[in-house]
Amino acid sequence: MDLFEYQAKELFVKHGVPSSEGRVTDTAEEARAIAEEIGKPVMVKAQVKAGGRGKAGGVKYAATPEDAFTHGQNILGLDIKGHITKKILVAEAKDIASEYYISFLLDRTNRSYLAMCSVEGGMEIEEVAVEKPEMLAKVPVDAVKGVDLAFARSIAEQGHLPADILDAAAVTIQKLWEVFVNEDATLVEVNPLVRTPDNQILALDGKVTLDENAEFRHADHVAFADIDATDPLELKAKENDLNYVKLDGEVGIIGNGAGLVMSTLDVVAYAGENHGGVKPANFLDIGGGASAAVMAAGLDVILGDEQVKSVFVNVFGGITACDAVANGIVGALETLGAEANKPLVVRLDGNKVEEGRRILADFAHPLVTLAQTMDEGADKAAELAASDCLQVGRNNTAAK
Repeated sequence: MDLFEYQAKELFVKHGVPSSEGRVTDTAEEARAIAEEIGKPVMVKAQVKAGGRGKAGGVKYAATPEDAFTHGQNILGLDIKGHITKKILVAEAKDIASEYYISFLLDRTNRSYLAMCSVEGGMEIEEVAVEKPEMLAKVPVDAVKGVDLAFARSIAEQGHLPADILDAAAVTIQKLWEVFVNEDATLVEVNPLVRTPDNQILALDGKVTLDENAEFRHADHVAFADIDATDPLELKAKENDLNYVKLDGEVGIIGNGAGLVMSTLDVVAYAGENHGGVKPANFLDIGGGASAAVMAAGLDVILGDEQVKSVFVNVFGGITACDAVANGIVGALETLGAEANKPLVVRLDGNKVEEGRRILADFAHPLVTLAQTMDEGADKAAELAASDCLQVGRNNTAAK
């Protein structure tokens, strides 16, 4: 989960990382009030999860509260690389003597942690890596040993930070490592990490990515979720502990196991080429517990997607046998009632497959079609979705 700058700074404050005083708001009027409270010049900064805010006009210096109000009016609603600004951070403007760069990240390639540090802060780090690679230190971090003050000082020294501020920089770098580890982050980045004229080292910006797999250890991280930017169907799926990702097709997909669901997406996309180019509408993995409640929750999410014209349930019975899955489907359809209004193609295989198929055949629901193989099921689901799309098109034409 990527955080906004103001959220990253909340974590910085929590762990004692020095930064600048400020608050977030969604109105220009409150931006003026915050500037009045601070009583000094402020920076008004767009809160979007995208780089290049300054170049896009999303970061402005405000000498007075009235300037903060004006900039707030101009920045709120600003489109920055497709991200609409809904909140702004009003923070005390600091005098800057020098700008540096520091980050800790999960190095997936080498399956380790990595610190990156550069005296060339304030620039896009990608530009530094290309134009001045010798100025960007990449320092592996031992996950067991971590980063103490001595190692933090070494990181700063390798990043070519001035000798007279290495000790001060080491303190801030070590605290940023605490943020990285204690908050289960995969990225903690500060650009710029600044040196003030009186040799303070401050984190004036912050970018943090949290590992959502560690949410069970951090109840407070729930408050960081960007509800406004999350698809309502994905929110509903998350509330029901479903692994769901919305796509842009017409065939809803339910399967048990990420590998099987991924294969199903490919097979449906291939079958859709023969039926007007219909595509998968989602990724939904119900895992091993395909109970009636889980199946009902999955179908409820998928049927709530107006783009979905048919649903393909593709399950391989293992620990959860096919008869339990079939009973789950029956229970789900009975629970949903009239809300289950789109055709379902069901392919079962594996443990107790014959019993599972018998249960669905005896149920004889008019919307359910049984398929013997995954290819057959994908083709039928694509055909049904294409027929519905064609009928909708005819209805729209007739209405005109």
